[in-house]
Amino acid sequence: MIDKLHRPHSRHPNAHTDEEIKWIKDLIRRNPNITLCELWTKLKRNKGYKRHIVSLYKVLKRIGFYNQVLISGTSKYTPKKYDTPTELGKKWQIDVKYVPNECKTNSLPEETKFYQYTCIDEASRERFLYWYDEHTPANTVDFIKRCINYYKYKPEEIQTDNGTEFTYNREKIKVIHPMNEFCINNNIYHHKIRTRTPRHNGKVERSHRNDNERFYSFFNFYSLEDLIKQGTQYLKRSNNIPMQVLNYLTPIEMRQKLLNK
Repeated sequence: MIDKLHRPHSRHPNAHTDEEIKWIKDLIRRNPNITLCELWTKLKRNKGYKRHIVSLYKVLKRIGFYNQVLISGTSKYTPKKYDTPTELGKKWQIDVKYVPNECKTNSLPEETKFYQYTCIDEASRERFLYWYDEHTPANTVDFIKRCINYYKYKPEEIQTDNGTEFTYNREKIKVIHPMNEFCINNNIYHHKIRTRTPRHNGKVERSHRNDNERFYSFFNFYSLEDLIKQGTQYLKRSNNIPMQVLNYLTPIEMRQKLLNK
């Protein structure tokens, strides 16, 4: 006899109910680029949803929510043990991300380039973003000043890669880099990671992958001003997304928690 399918004919008693599935689909319909943590938190707070986040993930997989991301350029890395600071301002990670060409409208010249500067406080995971049409030493110093104005405190340490927007090759260029000069004048330690090891700036690198999935895959820009405007709105959302590493607090909530310690 031919073996038949072993899938049960009746629904498992612990399976998601039709009402729960409707909650999920309704939220996705209203927020098509919502993240797993955002969806889970909204369901818990607004609907009394009591399922584990892993159960929600399995439902999303089954209903086809996870589609292939069109923007590429970043890859996943399994991090090693790392001592993350537990106080605000101990260390910032700063990096520059190239804004994907797919996001530009046809009205922009092909040679037009935009760059996203990103800063993340390692303790709270709160980020600050700003966009430029060049990644230069002068723009780096301008960005750090904007970071200090945003966070309302100066860091003890800033960690970057070895790009020319952050440091000069001392064997070829003998003058001091503007960022190094700014850090010296403000008593900030500039920590440069080893060459060709972007994973050492892992927190900011992983946040760039999230930007691809949550922002750049869904929006288009027709000018730098438009990019800054849309990006500022996205930044507010990004800092209010619960994170598993923060025990499902948002970066804003984690910042407040650390301030109240």
